[in-house]
Amino acid sequence: MAKRIQFSAHGGPEVLEYRDYTPAAPGPHEVRVRNRAIGLNFIDTYFRSGLYAPPALPSSLGTEGAGEVEALGSAVTGFKVGDRVAYATGPLGAYSELHVLPADKLVKLPEAISFEQAAAVMLKGLTVQYLLRQTHELQPGEFCLFHAAAGGVGSLACQWARAIGAKLIGVVGSAEKAERAKALGAWATIDRSREDIRQRVLELTGGAKCPVVYDSVGKSTWEISLDCVAPRGLLVSFGNASGAVSGVNLGVLAQKGSLYVTRPTLAGYANTPDRLQAMADELFGMITRGQIQVEISQRYALADAAEAQRALAAGETVGSTILLP
Repeated sequence: MAKRIQFSAHGGPEVLEYRDYTPAAPGPHEVRVRNRAIGLNFIDTYFRSGLYAPPALPSSLGTEGAGEVEALGSAVTGFKVGDRVAYATGPLGAYSELHVLPADKLVKLPEAISFEQAAAVMLKGLTVQYLLRQTHELQPGEFCLFHAAAGGVGSLACQWARAIGAKLIGVVGSAEKAERAKALGAWATIDRSREDIRQRVLELTGGAKCPVVYDSVGKSTWEISLDCVAPRGLLVSFGNASGAVSGVNLGVLAQKGSLYVTRPTLAGYANTPDRLQAMADELFGMITRGQIQVEISQRYALADAAEAQRALAAGETVGSTILLP
């Protein structure tokens, strides 16, 4: 018997229940992990509210965590009981003391990285890894525009870009967030609440615009982002905080300078165990060298997941939030 968070109906944080449950035995290719820390992400609230559909109700919640291997399926190789591991994607169920998931979703966690650090950084950190190192391999001295630069992903991107030596221009929503992004490593910032993004990009780049623009906002920034991409440059649309981009006219890409557009996902890059581990190893290396600081600003008991989600949705949190079983 173990404890987990589950919900039987969609709604606000109040639908989350802290319940006893019996974890399943791992299947042949699965591992049971005893969670030591659990990541809290905005996507968790989408499953709870019904914006995203869970496989069935009642449903568990969460996809990110870190802990120790407690049991192995008969066909699992490469892991053993007691191994320190972390995960960022997989079946819902991370909001639990014990979580069963496919072995190919796990990475080995070095001793230098704590369970809390891993749970706070895996999903966002692996996202930054593929954005800056694979979708477009950011170069020293190269301009890039990054929307929501003071947010969870943006905060890590500012630090990673600084380590590369790139000139990240961070778009933020307030003077306070501009200060935060600059402190984390943004080369320059644009406060969208009082500055024209297009005009400032032209000024900051000497009219050249940016070879790559990273946009997780979506609908409300799509056209602005296209106008900030240099000729033959790349727009990376990796989120839709303001709504999905739809009705795209490919002719616009020709008009604005033979542009490229991509819509990547973490699953599309970490699509084999070896690739996933290599991406995680690079992220862990950035942390152990001090090039990325993992900011854990809120810690909640697993039983208090409803309050943690309420604070997240209300914009009361900064940095990462984790749940502790």
